[in-house]
Amino acid sequence: MQLGINLGYWGAGMDGDNLAVAQEADRLGYAVCWAAEAYGSDAATVLTWVAAQTERIDVGSAIFQIPARQPAMTAMTAATLDSLSGGRFRLGLGVSGPQVSEGWYGVKFDKPLSRTREYVEIVRKAMTRERLSYDGEHWTLPLPGGPGKPIKLTVHPEREHIPLYIAAIGPKNLEQTGEIADGALLIFPSAEHLEDTAIKHLRAGREKAGKTLEGFDVCPTLPLALGDDKDVERLADTFRPYTALYVGGMGSRKQNFYNQLARRMGYEAAADEIQDKYLSGDKQGAAAAVPHELIDRTTLLGSVERIADRMKAYAAAGVTTLTLAPAGFTLDERLASLRAGSEAIELAGLG
Repeated sequence: MQLGINLGYWGAGMDGDNLAVAQEADRLGYAVCWAAEAYGSDAATVLTWVAAQTERIDVGSAIFQIPARQPAMTAMTAATLDSLSGGRFRLGLGVSGPQVSEGWYGVKFDKPLSRTREYVEIVRKAMTRERLSYDGEHWTLPLPGGPGKPIKLTVHPEREHIPLYIAAIGPKNLEQTGEIADGALLIFPSAEHLEDTAIKHLRAGREKAGKTLEGFDVCPTLPLALGDDKDVERLADTFRPYTALYVGGMGSRKQNFYNQLARRMGYEAAADEIQDKYLSGDKQGAAAAVPHELIDRTTLLGSVERIADRMKAYAAAGVTTLTLAPAGFTLDERLASLRAGSEAIELAGLG
């Protein structure tokens, strides 16, 4: 199992710190550094900045939002980043959510599975550097009856095949991800529930494509807080607002993928309470309603030894790249968590 680092969103007052974290992860031998985007910083610019100031670590989008870019533009960006980084780019894609897709990009959030499938097909076809034509439900290239003609990518990426990941939560999306992608980006993963909530669906998709999970990258992100094992409950409290935001406030009452995931993990009553309070404006109450067990099972908390034990559980559950999101109010705290992750994976015998 390899380690990754997730920088999250740029522009939150920690830009210099984020670069220092990426550089330390590079020095420690982390495999990949991911950057996110929503409706603030874009991931492509951040990854270019990080790639220019690191040496070995891969840089990956977690994620490029599908409604934000035409697929051919994503192919251009991926090819450029792979070329500039010397073959260190990983392309992570996702449909985002209805609030961002429709509110920020003006793109209707409908048929996310077929839209993702077509998007991936076009990106991959463009990356072959063959003349691009496509006839689908969501995209037709070139447009019929006009001056457009099939053209091809002029940039030569460093590699013929750039690893493509999809952010997936629901069973159908997970199955399709197993079928059409090289890896899955997961969030709120519990080692104890991973087989039922993710792995079995990814496996089904791989089988549909005539493949196995061999070589497929199962890549969840886990927040990490370093501290004394006697203080795990206080450490868990650090992530209460984060968990409440996703389980309670991401999307609408009818369309919240993270709330549905919490339900599949057995937290139906808590998921209802968190969502009710969050959507009513009681964010503190929503955070207080998050069960400690849910936080503890979806984060890495405590000493290096305790974190190492949890890493063993994730590796046994099928995780191949464990991406860390180190907590901390200062750069020193984040770097300490980063180093603890490196020590823990060695202690676990997984490095």
